[in-house]
Amino acid sequence: MEEVTNVMEYEAIAKKKLPKMVFDYYASGAEDQWTLAENRNAFSRILFRPRILIDVSKIDMSTTVLGFKISMPIMIAPTAMQKMAHPEGEYATARAASAAGTIMTLSSWATSSVEEVASTGPGIRFFQLYVYKDRNVVAQLVRRAERAGFKAIALTVDTPRLGRREADIKNRFVLPPFLTLKNFEGLDLGKMDQASDSGLASYVAGQIDRTLSWKDVQWLQTITSLPILVKGVLTAEDARLAVQAGAAGIIVSNHGARQLDYVPSTIMALEEVVKAAQGRIPVFLDGGVRRGTDVFKALALGASGIFIGRPVVFSLAAEGETGIKKVLQMLRDEFELTMALSGCRSLKEITRNHIVTEWDAPRAALPAPRL
Repeated sequence: MEEVTNVMEYEAIAKKKLPKMVFDYYASGAEDQWTLAENRNAFSRILFRPRILIDVSKIDMSTTVLGFKISMPIMIAPTAMQKMAHPEGEYATARAASAAGTIMTLSSWATSSVEEVASTGPGIRFFQLYVYKDRNVVAQLVRRAERAGFKAIALTVDTPRLGRREADIKNRFVLPPFLTLKNFEGLDLGKMDQASDSGLASYVAGQIDRTLSWKDVQWLQTITSLPILVKGVLTAEDARLAVQAGAAGIIVSNHGARQLDYVPSTIMALEEVVKAAQGRIPVFLDGGVRRGTDVFKALALGASGIFIGRPVVFSLAAEGETGIKKVLQMLRDEFELTMALSGCRSLKEITRNHIVTEWDAPRAALPAPRL
């Protein structure tokens, strides 16, 4: 295999390796997939204003997230059913994140349980939560995540129903027979039946609570002491409500463009959410990050960090744990280089003035310098 030099190259390798149903499940977006493309394209419309002649011999990329020190503002987003990509699945992801000194978020719909992931060794881990109709199941799951040493709950709020992913409908997507949703195994909720369309869509319709509302965010705080991140916020209005509801942070996310098509890219929605949060809680971003330059742009627009999703499953499919380690290292190296070439030595030196976007007011024309 020729050398992989960037994160995007893993997608083509994964496509060759994986069964069509599995690759399509990971790769596709909702309906026309306009937002899927826009999540990437929007980054390309943000340009740099690099500052020069700054001593960049020492660069510090470390940061803290909810009080936990991590090596860089690049973390792992929750992605479901990782054993479809590779036999080691979430174990490999947990080990790679830990080795890189960063945070892994485990999906509710993982093919490894919270206890199994905890058994891979130390590391800072968050647990992504879907709220099931049966609240006892939810309370039990949150308790198990706490006991297994998980440090925060990322509550997904953009999925009262599953988005229309046409590839999954065509492929009649279903979890392969040798796998189960491990966190629900003993509860008879780990099975996903073959359906006339997407097996996952049918599963969600049967199990996930469509009545989920802000009062449930408050209810969650009564059953756990873990900080709650609200994942799936795209507007200032909802950012303000998240702050009021006592959220510990916000993840600006459009679910990898898998839910409502024609929502803006997350990088375009970010600044509105950051302004509404007024610095009271940290704002993170996921969706479309494939380069260190993307990470820098998100931080310049006010994000406290970013999460990557698809690059993890594609590199996992391609090279297992080694692939994920490589993805994290490539993004880290590119981000460090972007900081150096922009004249930033620490994350706090990255400012809004380091980028220019299409919605910025034209800069006041300065008188021409006289020679």
